[in-house]
Amino acid sequence: MKTITRYLLICFTFFSLTAQEREKPPKSGAPKNFTLPKKEVVQLDNGLTLVMVPYGSIPKATIRFSIKTGNINEQEDQIWLGDLLAEMMKEGSTTKNAKQVADEMAGMGGNLNIAFGLHTASISSSVLYEFAPDAIKLMADLLKNPKFPIDELDRLKADMKRDLSVRLSRPRSQAVRDFYSQLYPNHPYGRLFPSDAMIDSYTIEDIRQFYNDQFGGLRTTVYVVGNFNGDAVREAVEKVLSDWREGKPSDFSNAKPVVSNGVKIIDRPGAPQSTIYYGLPVVGPEHEDFIALDVMNSILGGSFTSRITTNIREDKGYTYSPFSNLDTKYKSGIWYEAADVTTEHTGASLEEIQKEIRKLQDETPTQEEMDGIINYESGIYVLQNSTPNGIIGQMVFLDTHDLDDSFLTDKVANMHAITPEKVQEMTRKYIRPENMTLIVVGDREKIERQIPKPIKQPLKQ
Repeated sequence: MKTITRYLLICFTFFSLTAQEREKPPKSGAPKNFTLPKKEVVQLDNGLTLVMVPYGSIPKATIRFSIKTGNINEQEDQIWLGDLLAEMMKEGSTTKNAKQVADEMAGMGGNLNIAFGLHTASISSSVLYEFAPDAIKLMADLLKNPKFPIDELDRLKADMKRDLSVRLSRPRSQAVRDFYSQLYPNHPYGRLFPSDAMIDSYTIEDIRQFYNDQFGGLRTTVYVVGNFNGDAVREAVEKVLSDWREGKPSDFSNAKPVVSNGVKIIDRPGAPQSTIYYGLPVVGPEHEDFIALDVMNSILGGSFTSRITTNIREDKGYTYSPFSNLDTKYKSGIWYEAADVTTEHTGASLEEIQKEIRKLQDETPTQEEMDGIINYESGIYVLQNSTPNGIIGQMVFLDTHDLDDSFLTDKVANMHAITPEKVQEMTRKYIRPENMTLIVVGDREKIERQIPKPIKQPLKQ
């Protein structure tokens, strides 16, 4: 009887509340800082670094060989050459073919991943803890002795060209390509896609030369996070990797993005939507303003409850999934808003984006809005980095951008120290529509007249 009475009382209380009261989320708890687990660092004579982090209770070890090279090191006639190299490495080593490698990794409870990114190349896996030394030996064989089988080259280049064709058929890829080419006209950051002819020109000799130029102990860090025998892991790394060549030190060229206020329309006749990329250069993660700029981004367009999202998605219904991003590059950064909007509302969407920027320039956000965004973002940050892969990812980020551990461990506290006035200052200082590049993919005939006059300065086609 008491249980029924309590249930009826709860129901009465709930339905007596106004809709607004029911929608208020519960107050969040005290913010928790991200704690980087204690790590052991071993430096080999050839420059290779081993980082071991005991973490968690799951009986698995996550291993990543991270090589400090990427598309940033490709020349103007080498776009995706590194990606092709990674695909060739998947074909096995001089001692084991792809099937043998896959079978051995499966026997250890894992599978092998080889990737080539903007700043780093990687070979990674998660295996049962007792197999960590064996996995390291197998991964080291692939790293040191890639076979690069010439009989697979044509097939892999054909696959790459098909992938290129599919990507470039998508409006977002077209927008991203032209957006970054305008902001970084003389840097690898602005060269996102090769041509078919460029892919066709790549030879085994090109791949081997790129490997010899970009891979070596000086650029390589072996991360092992999870449960493992530290002595056995150290012994395995020293045994199989201490004799590898040093290679060249990492060499990331500083990018100098271009500031403009031009517009480019990529015609897509009959398109029911317009794809918008609208942004400008800001600062990189090494800059003292970066954390405050990150908080500002979350408020303006970088979270689901952000102002631009609420405006053009929830209130206006112009788009389903708009977002802004603070894109970190080496010693530089880009802020942009991206959205797929209905064709007839292209101009209105741009006006509303500018309106929200101006509003944040003119008025400080409330402390309540600040608290909600910062609590959410800091909670997500800690949660995402509470796995072995998350921890490795953050350590790679530090290494890529030459940052100290304090960037991670103090981030939550630093976010909570940002004031509403600081957010307004960041918007005024960095998010200036008069300096923004606009790329729109859509039906030119229907959208050209919609582009707001203050930003309608054509870019070079």
